Amino acid sequence: MDPAVLVRWLPPGDMTGTFHAFDARVGGGYRMSLFYPEAGHGFRGKTADNEDMVSVRFVELAPPHRIVEAVTFHTTDTSLMGEMILEVTIRELAGGTEVAIACRDLPPGLRAEDNEAGTRQSLEKLSRLFEERQSRN
Repeated sequence: MDPAVLVRWLPPGDMTGTFHAFDARVGGGYRMSLFYPEAGHGFRGKTADNEDMVSVRFVELAPPHRIVEAVTFHTTDTSLMGEMILEVTIRELAGGTEVAIACRDLPPGLRAEDNEAGTRQSLEKLSRLFEERQSRN
């Protein structure tokens, strides 16, 4: 729930991010831009050539166990419009923590396999971030 930490792992792969607003309460949320690398990304952004901007509303906040978000892309592409639900669950396990992200109600223009790949890349970045913190302690 810390934007300074979220911006380090939430943008998938080589993307970077910027928060425009952040309100950590149910009914609040955030607006964020995710930027593709300048060269060779092979994708066109949903908002601009190299940008995906999203507005996120917190539907449920029960940290550290569950966060539910409603995500909307800023776009003129009608196939990418609509509200997507992101459900994050966190479970303590022996020797670690399991973080799972489930997405539903994807807009028809967002391929499930692309969404899954991006989610996996974000979770890999989160894992590396925790590993870095543990190695410093």
